[in-house]
Amino acid sequence: MIRVIVVDDQKLMRDGLKTILGLEEQIEVVGTAADGRQALEVAKATEPDIVLMDIRMPEVDGVQGARMIREQLPQTKVLMLTTFNDSELIIDALNEGACGYLLKDMPTEVIVQAIMTVSAGGIVLPPESTAQVVAEWKKAREYTAVGEREQGRSASQPSLADDLTEREREVLRLLGQGRNNKEIGDTLVITEGTVKNHVSNIISKLQLRDRTQAAIYAVRHGMASFDT
Repeated sequence: MIRVIVVDDQKLMRDGLKTILGLEEQIEVVGTAADGRQALEVAKATEPDIVLMDIRMPEVDGVQGARMIREQLPQTKVLMLTTFNDSELIIDALNEGACGYLLKDMPTEVIVQAIMTVSAGGIVLPPESTAQVVAEWKKAREYTAVGEREQGRSASQPSLADDLTEREREVLRLLGQGRNNKEIGDTLVITEGTVKNHVSNIISKLQLRDRTQAAIYAVRHGMASFDT
């Protein structure tokens, strides 16, 4: 049974998701909250596996909520709910440790499958919107790089990815597609233990915090394909 908290400032959305997810045999909704701060308090009390959280909320939004939950409850995973126009917030939430995001208008079965994926150690990056998210992020980065050049700072740095082995690059590519360790192992015909070692090496070499940041790194640098 996957224990879930639903977080949304709109009561209709919150109660609707609670009812829908409660019909699933493998999911138990153990609490709800109206913002990120409430989500943290409910999570402390119920110790859920996953927090399904809206990204835009008054008081404490989903990005702040994700950060607080990941800092204080590192075993709890956060999956964001958002709209197509929240590219900057999506990147921020992923950088704060969220395990992926979903668009609010996605079918119920997609949300359920995403919860299953995150529970199994995967990452959820919807192909139909992630390309736009990354494009907007790169545009902002290019703007920053121009500013740095104008201030006389070098924009060219050696790529940390140059230190990755060919096998680590393959694992990183699959991470960027949201695969969990078992799926990566099955694809590359290696054990889950070997995959874990590769993931640890990737995170260390790229100076990242966790596998979610590794997945985003793969997407940002064109290592993950989003063909459907």
